[in-house]
Amino acid sequence: MKHYVKLTRPYIIWSILIVIVPLILIVIYSLTTGGNELVNIQFTLDNFKRIGEPIYLEVLLKSLLLGLASVAICLLLGYILAYAITRFRDSVQDLLILLVTIPMWINTLLRTYAWISILSDNGLINKLLGVFGIDPVTFMYTDFAVMLGLISDMLPFMVIPIHASIRKIDPSLIEASYDLGANPKITFWKVTFKMSIPGVINGVLMTFLLSISTFVIPKLLGGGQYMLIGNLIENQFISVGNWNFGSAISIILMIIIFVGLLLIKKSDRREKEDD
Repeated sequence: MKHYVKLTRPYIIWSILIVIVPLILIVIYSLTTGGNELVNIQFTLDNFKRIGEPIYLEVLLKSLLLGLASVAICLLLGYILAYAITRFRDSVQDLLILLVTIPMWINTLLRTYAWISILSDNGLINKLLGVFGIDPVTFMYTDFAVMLGLISDMLPFMVIPIHASIRKIDPSLIEASYDLGANPKITFWKVTFKMSIPGVINGVLMTFLLSISTFVIPKLLGGGQYMLIGNLIENQFISVGNWNFGSAISIILMIIIFVGLLLIKKSDRREKEDD
């Protein structure tokens, strides 16, 4: 046992340096004033009170609405795709899930620039439209571009947990439903969908948390017109230099993410109990 403790010490020290210490600093900054040098600081709750101002509440509301919209579309597309994948034999399912996860191996920034090359005025789509004599359509810096970027980026996080839940459903339960006289529609809603709810919850929470915290996609595809929570935090730290207020917003976002992770853990525990 002592041997294992010695082996884990470097990892514990490293975790403290890159996780615990920065987190403590963020908490200190959020509760103080005085800039980013921690000199002549004064403890206060004004940074959190500023979040209640209309302009920042609007940013929070817009982030939540955009997150919910992306979740709704990802849930519809993700469930259909996950359900379709489970119709194949196991070896093919593994290959298809691999294809779903491949985009996650590529940096988000590179994927976003790829969308810019596709959606821009001289991009691939408008060039194809020009072949058919159709005038160019403006896609960039619109709600459509931002939503398309978010959905393509978040869709794998919806497909994977839903597929895992559907794949674990015992086929005999579906056969029993048919034997009892249920049609395919009732069987789907009463058996397949109901038993895949834990995967749906996990996918919804992960997609939502990632959507409201992202800043690269709204910044590049929205042309700076979108100020979401992630963009607001980046702006406070990099452009404005108000680390105290930026830290307070980060704490709020951290609390939202923490609550979401607790819900995911609770869902996983419930799924294991059902198994």
